Amino acid sequence: MLPYKNLIIVDKHDKTPVYRQISLQFIDLIQDGKLLPGTKLPSTRALAEDLQLHRKTIVAVYEILVSENWLDNLPRKGFQVSETLPVVRPRTYQKTISPFAGIGSFEFDNRDVIQFPLIPESTKNLIINDGFPDTTLLPYKILTREFRRALDRVTTINDLHYIADKPNLKSSLRDFLHTTRGIDFGIENLFITRGAQMAVYLAASLILKPGDKVVMSEPSYIIADAMFEKLGVQIIRVPIDQHGMRTEVLEDVLKEHDIKLIYMIPHHHHPTTVTMSTQRRSHMLELIKTYKSAVIEDDYDYDFQFKYDNYLPLASGDHGGNVIYVGSLTKVLGTPFRLGYMIATQEFLAAVMKLRLVIDIRGDLVTERAVAALIDNGDLIRHIQKSNKVYAKRCTILCRLLDKEMKQYLTYRKPTGGMAVWVVFKPQFELSKIARYAKENGLSIKSDFYFNGKYSHYNAFRFGFASLDEAKLKRAVAILKQAVEHFYPSDEI
Repeated sequence: MLPYKNLIIVDKHDKTPVYRQISLQFIDLIQDGKLLPGTKLPSTRALAEDLQLHRKTIVAVYEILVSENWLDNLPRKGFQVSETLPVVRPRTYQKTISPFAGIGSFEFDNRDVIQFPLIPESTKNLIINDGFPDTTLLPYKILTREFRRALDRVTTINDLHYIADKPNLKSSLRDFLHTTRGIDFGIENLFITRGAQMAVYLAASLILKPGDKVVMSEPSYIIADAMFEKLGVQIIRVPIDQHGMRTEVLEDVLKEHDIKLIYMIPHHHHPTTVTMSTQRRSHMLELIKTYKSAVIEDDYDYDFQFKYDNYLPLASGDHGGNVIYVGSLTKVLGTPFRLGYMIATQEFLAAVMKLRLVIDIRGDLVTERAVAALIDNGDLIRHIQKSNKVYAKRCTILCRLLDKEMKQYLTYRKPTGGMAVWVVFKPQFELSKIARYAKENGLSIKSDFYFNGKYSHYNAFRFGFASLDEAKLKRAVAILKQAVEHFYPSDEI
């Protein structure tokens, strides 16, 4: 469901009746293509709760939109956008308003390929990971059913010689992303990859040449950091604060340097989990249009929100085709499912296809068909909703444990969603040796990038809570506290 709370604004000082203000904004959303024909709308009660208005006001809104033929009221199905609109159908990205309909303003190359292997360490310890989903929450019976059906359909010669980017999952995923993120695009603007990291690498490899300048946040996603270093580019850092990347600093950088690419994570920034404010998102879109740099928007866990305040991605705005939107189904389904995607202009994706064929000729047809069925049947949305409730509870449990047991040693900000808490130890407590002691006593911290080697000055780590139940969270915090007190007895602090 779209974030109507952020899309529909009621001006109490306006003399126009509230129900009419809302109905006019719905019409704008329909004409702008945010709400396509056939889109189901929330119930009057649900929308009234989101907008903090009386239900009768929303009833009046829907009634006037039905009377003007913008909405249909279907028995036992509720309200949806009319298939035959009174003035004009919503413009689509293929025709007029889509920022992906053009060719963009940046140059790119489709020849260079650089491998970047990453081999995880195995351990029998209790693991605090970087923020991975709990695979025990997956609807295994449903998954088994859909995989069996997908295997049954792999019978034709075309399927056996399947090349990456077949349309099955693309059609389903396109509808899912439009519904949940408000991004309007055609199937030709969507490309399936084996995880989000592949998508980021493919895009960056086409755009950048050695010596080019790239903007990243400070701190930044370490794996992306390493990838850009492998590509031989110059990295310019822009600081992060509680409102996200500081766009006023970015503007100064863009004025001074020829920036070929901006890599950013506006939503649940990695590693800090900060979400970019609405004001900075607007400023960011202005900078994109003004300076015409390519932007990779890495939106790795948009689906996980603990309260209804999610922001629309930059890719849903007017960016002139310069935003390359990258996401992942791995965070939803778990690490065994390596499925990512990229949304970009059709011309750019044609080059992506050529480069991908160099390293990965065939996609995973069976998994793609099974996941497409999960989306079409509504099982994926139900799984996300169930997981959100569990993760929200675990996040609260972890934060309470940190407040109770370790407040004097560290700082953190409780996230509004996602799967991890960014935990920063105070300077006097050296996390690298604390983590080594904890590992010797049964607890391994996997995101050790941020307290070892050249990144040790952060003295921090991402405490992934999503895959840990309450008992494991308590055990993890207990061992971590034990490790701290081994080096820093509480009576000496």
